[in-house]
Amino acid sequence: MVTEYQQKLSERYLAAVLPAPEPWQPVLDRRTPTGDLLGIGFAVHPDSGHDRVMVVADGGHGLFDAVTGEKIARDRDPDPETSTPDAHPDLACPGLGPIAGVLVRIAGLFGGGLHNTTPDGWTLDVVNPEWPHDRVILSADGGSPKGPTGGTWWHIFHSEYSELRAAGFSPSGLTLAVATSSDLTLRTRSELHFDD
Repeated sequence: MVTEYQQKLSERYLAAVLPAPEPWQPVLDRRTPTGDLLGIGFAVHPDSGHDRVMVVADGGHGLFDAVTGEKIARDRDPDPETSTPDAHPDLACPGLGPIAGVLVRIAGLFGGGLHNTTPDGWTLDVVNPEWPHDRVILSADGGSPKGPTGGTWWHIFHSEYSELRAAGFSPSGLTLAVATSSDLTLRTRSELHFDD
C-alpha cells in the first residue's frame, strides 16, 4: 500500500523533468546509442588529464572523450576472459586505446557503482516513483530534493524505454554520466566550483 507521503513524493518527481543546470553542458545534442550496454567506467587520459568513459557492451568495448563525445577507441572482439567486469574481483575490464594496460572499474549490470557526489557538493540520486522506470535526480545542495524544482534539484533523466545500468560522476567531478541498456548520456563542466 502506498502512503500519502509516498504518493506526493512520486508526483513531485514525475512533475519535475528539467535539463541539468549551469555549469553542466550536454556533451552531445542527443544520447549516444550503444546497444546492449552492460556498464561504464571512468579513466583519465594520460596526457591531457581529460575524463574518458569506457563502455562495455555485448558488442565489444568503446572509449569516449567525456569532453567532446568523440569515440577514441573501439574493440569489437575483446578477450572473452576479460570482456565483462564479472571476470575480475574488482569488476574491472582492461582499458583500450590511450588507456591500454589500465584496469577500469565498470559499474552496471554486474554491480559496482559510480561516484554519487562531487568534491564541490553536487549529488546524483536514482529514484523510482513508477517502478521499473528510473529517474535521475541532480542536487546542488548535497542530495536533498527540497524546495522548488529547478532551485537546488533537477529531475534530469527518465529511463522509460531502456533499463538503467549506471548513473554517477567521474572521480574528478567534471563529468556526469547516465548509462542505460541502449545509450549513454554525458554532461560535462570545465571546473569545480567551491563557495567561499
